[in-house]
Amino acid sequence: MTGSLRPQEAVERALELSRADDCIVIADESSTANLRWAGNTLTTNGVTRSSRLTVIALRRTGGGVAAGVVSRAAVGADGIEDLVRAAEADAAGNEAAEDAAPLVPGTGAGTGGGWDDDPAETGIGVFEGFAPALGEAFAAAQSADRRLYGFANHMLTSTFLGSSAGLRLRHDQPTGLLELNAKGAGGSAWTGAGTRDFTDLDVPALTGDLARRLDWGERRVDLPAGRYETLLPPSAVADLMIYLYWSAGARDAQDGRTVFSAPGGGTRVGERLANLPVTLSSDPAAAGLESAPFVIAHASSRESSVFDNGLPLGATDWIADGALNALTQTRDSARRTGLPVTPAVDNLVMTGPEGGASLEDMVARTERGLLLTCLWYIREVDPQSLLLTGLTRDGVYLVEDGEVVGAVNNFRFNESPVDLLSRLAEVGGTVPTLPREWSDYFTRAAMPAVRIGDFNMSTVSQAS
Repeated sequence: MTGSLRPQEAVERALELSRADDCIVIADESSTANLRWAGNTLTTNGVTRSSRLTVIALRRTGGGVAAGVVSRAAVGADGIEDLVRAAEADAAGNEAAEDAAPLVPGTGAGTGGGWDDDPAETGIGVFEGFAPALGEAFAAAQSADRRLYGFANHMLTSTFLGSSAGLRLRHDQPTGLLELNAKGAGGSAWTGAGTRDFTDLDVPALTGDLARRLDWGERRVDLPAGRYETLLPPSAVADLMIYLYWSAGARDAQDGRTVFSAPGGGTRVGERLANLPVTLSSDPAAAGLESAPFVIAHASSRESSVFDNGLPLGATDWIADGALNALTQTRDSARRTGLPVTPAVDNLVMTGPEGGASLEDMVARTERGLLLTCLWYIREVDPQSLLLTGLTRDGVYLVEDGEVVGAVNNFRFNESPVDLLSRLAEVGGTVPTLPREWSDYFTRAAMPAVRIGDFNMSTVSQAS
């Protein structure tokens, strides 16, 4: 906790000490439990705790409102006043903020328990059911001359948000992830999963999928660069769609900086992007993917505003039935664009037409194509088209006449997720998934597998 004070007490103390015209205070209290393993042996485990206090001081000026923001870790009771004064000094040196807006008025305690309740905590006990299943997986891998590597991580963060306008909100956010890598005669294979509490993970199913992929990899086929019919599994789709989502800021689009900017000015909201009726959406109440139902902004940027702290979040369709429906908006950018206020939500779901097939069924209907495992080292090449480049990793497989016949070499790809939407050949059923590339930042996703008729594998890669 924050020194000898509980986080909500630290919020109240900072607000009492504030001399600013208005003040917002955010206290984050986190605990983390983790397991790591290598070569079928558990190597480390541990629990850590951390805290951070953020003070946002607001000063009225002749031209508007200036904001000063200072955030520090592990602030004790005797350090709160110094933090508040630092934020006020920062505000005193700043000009009026472009994104200034009235503070969100006072409201209830939010989710995750009452304002006065202790912060939620995780511990090694979160792995009580998972650890025995992992031990059985180690034994099975050892007997099959395979080796398992990976880690499991669970974080529980309690956020307390208060303001001089009477706002008092609390949210408890569990974030868990599992990454498993198997190595054997068939090379390397990866799988991963996001979870809230590790009670919903099917370890035998996950390791069974890894074993099947290693079996596929015992036959090797070399292929040249080119455009291939390609099946992207949900994890790979998540990495691409999350980058699209992160690039969908309304202000940058309005200013002509991104793929969502309209020729001649404005945004592409309302324009059809996908050739199939796909929907890309976020909802803080999405089952299994629950996230904060209000804005938590520790700093202002082109995509977020400290003035929006506490603003309620709801379900939002970013793409609806194939058409661009909304961009991530602050109240300031909404005023500039004339579009509804639609702040970012910390989860993402993509769905296609009803009755989408499983990835296995999609493989069975493939005459000749590639099946990917995941993508990594994704980098932006051109923001105007959202062209991305990156590498395949941990298994690219050749499918012929509905069966996987072997593993092929890795590739570097060059594709835009926006352009891919216009070239969808098939969209499968939506399932929870973990993005491989972005799992350090974004874990709450549900995606379908998709079929692309001409995915651009631009060069052969020597990466393994």
